[in-house]
Amino acid sequence: MHLHRRSLLLSVPGALLAGAAIAPARAEDPRVAPRGVGLNEAAVQVQEFFSLTCPHCARFARDTLPKIRTKLIEPGKLRYVYQDFPLDQVALTAAMVARALPYERYEPFILALLSSQDRWAFARGINNTEEIFKMAALAGMTRAIFDATIADTVLRDAILAQQDVAEKQYKVDSTPTFIFSGPLKKDRHASGEMTFDGFAGVFTEVGGVV
Repeated sequence: MHLHRRSLLLSVPGALLAGAAIAPARAEDPRVAPRGVGLNEAAVQVQEFFSLTCPHCARFARDTLPKIRTKLIEPGKLRYVYQDFPLDQVALTAAMVARALPYERYEPFILALLSSQDRWAFARGINNTEEIFKMAALAGMTRAIFDATIADTVLRDAILAQQDVAEKQYKVDSTPTFIFSGPLKKDRHASGEMTFDGFAGVFTEVGGVV
Protein backbone atom coordinates (compact mmCIF):
# COMPACT_ATOMS: atom_id res chain seq x y z
CA MET A 1 0.00 0.00 0.00
CA HIS A 2 1.08 3.57 -0.53
CA LEU A 3 2.55 5.67 2.25
CA HIS A 4 0.71 8.20 4.37
CA ARG A 5 2.20 11.53 5.37
CA ARG A 6 0.34 11.88 8.65
CA SER A 7 2.04 8.85 10.13
CA LEU A 8 5.52 9.42 8.74
CA LEU A 9 6.05 13.18 8.97
CA LEU A 10 6.05 12.90 12.75
CA SER A 11 9.86 12.92 12.55
CA VAL A 12 9.80 16.52 11.32
CA PRO A 13 10.15 18.87 14.31
CA GLY A 14 6.96 20.65 15.26
CA ALA A 15 8.57 24.02 14.63
CA LEU A 16 8.86 23.18 10.95
CA LEU A 17 5.18 22.48 10.62
CA ALA A 18 4.32 25.62 12.52
CA GLY A 19 6.53 27.63 10.20
CA ALA A 20 4.84 26.15 7.17
CA ALA A 21 1.51 27.53 8.30
CA ILE A 22 2.74 31.11 8.24
CA ALA A 23 5.32 31.11 5.43
CA PRO A 24 3.67 30.97 2.00
CA ALA A 25 5.57 29.82 -1.06
CA ARG A 26 7.15 32.77 -2.81
CA ALA A 27 6.10 32.84 -6.44
CA GLU A 28 9.14 34.92 -7.39
CA ASP A 29 11.54 32.33 -5.96
CA PRO A 30 12.59 30.12 -8.90
CA ARG A 31 13.33 27.27 -6.51
CA VAL A 32 9.65 26.73 -5.80
CA ALA A 33 8.47 27.17 -9.39
CA PRO A 34 6.82 24.12 -10.99
CA ARG A 35 9.18 21.38 -12.12
CA GLY A 36 7.95 19.33 -15.04
CA VAL A 37 8.63 17.70 -18.37
CA GLY A 38 6.67 17.69 -21.60
CA LEU A 39 4.96 20.37 -23.62
CA ASN A 40 3.19 23.10 -21.68
CA GLU A 41 0.37 22.98 -24.23
CA ALA A 42 -0.15 19.21 -23.96
CA ALA A 43 -3.84 18.25 -23.81
CA VAL A 44 -3.43 16.51 -20.45
CA GLN A 45 -1.42 17.47 -17.39
CA VAL A 46 -0.67 15.23 -14.45
CA GLN A 47 0.81 16.25 -11.15
CA GLU A 48 2.63 13.56 -9.21
CA PHE A 49 2.82 14.19 -5.47
CA PHE A 50 5.79 12.14 -4.35
CA SER A 51 8.24 11.67 -1.53
CA LEU A 52 11.89 10.90 -2.16
CA THR A 53 11.85 8.32 0.66
CA CYS A 54 8.73 6.54 -0.59
CA PRO A 55 9.57 3.05 -1.95
CA HIS A 56 6.30 3.02 -3.93
CA CYS A 57 7.32 6.25 -5.67
CA ALA A 58 10.69 4.70 -6.44
CA ARG A 59 9.14 1.59 -7.97
CA PHE A 60 6.72 3.70 -10.02
CA ALA A 61 9.63 5.78 -11.32
CA ARG A 62 11.53 2.62 -12.21
CA ASP A 63 8.76 0.44 -13.63
CA THR A 64 6.10 2.75 -15.07
CA LEU A 65 7.48 6.22 -15.69
CA PRO A 66 9.82 5.21 -18.54
CA LYS A 67 6.87 3.95 -20.59
CA ILE A 68 4.84 7.06 -19.75
CA ARG A 69 7.77 9.11 -21.04
CA THR A 70 8.07 7.30 -24.36
CA LYS A 71 4.34 6.82 -25.01
CA LEU A 72 2.86 10.06 -23.67
CA ILE A 73 5.37 12.73 -22.68
CA GLU A 74 7.78 12.63 -25.62
CA PRO A 75 4.97 12.57 -28.25
CA GLY A 76 3.61 15.79 -26.72
CA LYS A 77 0.43 14.27 -25.27
CA LEU A 78 1.19 14.82 -21.58
CA ARG A 79 2.71 17.48 -19.37
CA TYR A 80 4.14 15.77 -16.27
CA VAL A 81 4.68 17.93 -13.17
CA TYR A 82 6.56 16.84 -10.05
CA GLN A 83 5.13 18.04 -6.73
CA ASP A 84 7.05 17.60 -3.48
CA PHE A 85 5.19 15.80 -0.72
CA PRO A 86 7.93 14.79 1.72
CA LEU A 87 6.89 12.15 4.22
CA ASP A 88 9.75 12.67 6.67
CA GLN A 89 12.69 14.90 7.48
CA VAL A 90 15.10 13.02 5.22
CA ALA A 91 12.76 13.42 2.24
CA LEU A 92 12.31 17.11 3.06
CA THR A 93 16.07 17.68 3.10
CA ALA A 94 16.46 15.89 -0.22
CA ALA A 95 13.58 17.88 -1.75
CA MET A 96 15.18 21.16 -0.65
CA VAL A 97 18.48 20.19 -2.28
CA ALA A 98 16.74 19.12 -5.49
CA ARG A 99 14.89 22.45 -5.65
CA ALA A 100 18.17 24.36 -5.29
CA LEU A 101 19.67 22.75 -8.39
CA PRO A 102 19.29 24.35 -11.83
CA TYR A 103 15.96 23.50 -13.48
CA GLU A 104 17.48 21.11 -16.02
CA ARG A 105 19.19 19.09 -13.28
CA TYR A 106 16.11 18.67 -11.12
CA GLU A 107 14.51 15.64 -12.77
CA PRO A 108 17.77 13.72 -13.30
CA PHE A 109 18.63 14.33 -9.64
CA ILE A 110 15.33 13.17 -8.17
CA LEU A 111 15.27 10.11 -10.43
CA ALA A 112 18.81 9.28 -9.31
CA LEU A 113 17.70 9.60 -5.68
CA LEU A 114 14.65 7.43 -6.23
CA SER A 115 16.70 4.74 -7.95
CA SER A 116 19.23 4.62 -5.09
CA GLN A 117 17.00 4.95 -2.00
CA ASP A 118 18.53 1.89 -0.40
CA ARG A 119 21.94 3.58 -0.30
CA TRP A 120 21.19 7.13 0.90
CA ALA A 121 17.85 6.82 2.71
CA PHE A 122 17.61 3.39 4.32
CA ALA A 123 21.08 1.88 4.70
CA ARG A 124 21.92 1.12 8.32
CA GLY A 125 24.45 3.31 10.09
CA ILE A 126 24.66 6.03 7.47
CA ASN A 127 24.47 9.80 7.77
CA ASN A 128 21.54 10.60 5.47
CA THR A 129 22.52 14.23 5.01
CA GLU A 130 26.06 13.32 3.97
CA GLU A 131 24.75 10.73 1.54
CA ILE A 132 22.45 13.33 -0.01
CA PHE A 133 25.43 15.68 -0.33
CA LYS A 134 27.39 13.02 -2.21
CA MET A 135 24.56 12.78 -4.73
CA ALA A 136 24.26 16.58 -4.92
CA ALA A 137 27.99 16.92 -5.54
CA LEU A 138 27.65 14.60 -8.53
CA ALA A 139 24.98 16.99 -9.81
CA GLY A 140 27.39 19.91 -9.51
CA MET A 141 26.43 21.41 -6.14
CA THR A 142 29.22 22.77 -3.96
CA ARG A 143 29.44 22.08 -0.25
CA ALA A 144 28.83 25.74 0.56
CA ILE A 145 25.62 25.85 -1.46
CA PHE A 146 24.49 22.53 -0.02
CA ASP A 147 25.00 23.67 3.57
CA ALA A 148 23.22 26.96 2.90
CA THR A 149 20.34 25.14 1.21
CA ILE A 150 19.58 22.67 3.97
CA ALA A 151 19.66 25.54 6.51
CA ASP A 152 17.32 27.72 4.43
CA THR A 153 14.10 28.05 6.41
CA VAL A 154 12.40 30.06 3.66
CA LEU A 155 12.78 27.20 1.18
CA ARG A 156 11.84 24.61 3.79
CA ASP A 157 8.69 26.47 4.78
CA ALA A 158 7.71 27.06 1.16
CA ILE A 159 7.84 23.34 0.39
CA LEU A 160 5.79 22.51 3.48
CA ALA A 161 3.31 25.26 2.70
CA GLN A 162 2.77 23.87 -0.80
CA GLN A 163 2.33 20.44 0.76
CA ASP A 164 -0.38 21.81 3.02
CA VAL A 165 -2.12 23.32 -0.02
CA ALA A 166 -2.05 19.89 -1.69
CA GLU A 167 -3.68 18.34 1.36
CA LYS A 168 -6.42 20.94 1.45
CA GLN A 169 -7.07 21.41 -2.27
CA TYR A 170 -6.57 17.87 -3.57
CA LYS A 171 -6.93 15.82 -0.37
CA VAL A 172 -3.49 14.33 -0.86
CA ASP A 173 -2.42 12.28 2.14
CA SER A 174 -0.25 9.55 0.63
CA THR A 175 2.35 8.96 -2.02
CA PRO A 176 2.39 8.59 -4.89
CA THR A 177 -0.78 10.53 -5.66
CA PHE A 178 -1.64 11.73 -9.17
CA ILE A 179 -3.94 14.59 -10.15
CA PHE A 180 -4.96 14.47 -13.81
CA SER A 181 -6.41 17.45 -15.68
CA GLY A 182 -7.63 17.31 -19.28
CA PRO A 183 -10.21 18.64 -21.72
CA LEU A 184 -12.93 16.27 -20.48
CA LYS A 185 -12.37 16.34 -16.74
CA LYS A 186 -10.41 18.36 -14.24
CA ASP A 187 -8.70 17.13 -11.10
CA ARG A 188 -9.12 13.38 -11.45
CA HIS A 189 -7.49 11.83 -8.40
CA ALA A 190 -5.59 8.53 -8.46
CA SER A 191 -3.08 7.08 -6.03
CA GLY A 192 -0.73 4.18 -5.47
CA GLU A 193 1.75 2.38 -7.68
CA MET A 194 -0.03 2.63 -11.01
CA THR A 195 0.80 0.38 -13.91
CA PHE A 196 1.07 1.96 -17.33
CA ASP A 197 -2.31 0.54 -18.31
CA GLY A 198 -3.88 1.99 -15.17
CA PHE A 199 -2.23 5.35 -15.76
CA ALA A 200 -3.26 5.36 -19.43
CA GLY A 201 -6.84 4.54 -18.44
CA VAL A 202 -7.14 7.67 -16.32
CA PHE A 203 -5.28 9.65 -19.00
CA THR A 204 -7.93 8.73 -21.56
CA GLU A 205 -10.73 9.34 -19.07
CA VAL A 206 -9.78 13.02 -18.82
CA GLY A 207 -9.50 13.40 -22.60
CA GLY A 208 -6.05 12.13 -23.57
CA VAL A 209 -5.39 9.96 -26.59
CA VAL A 210 -2.87 7.16 -26.14
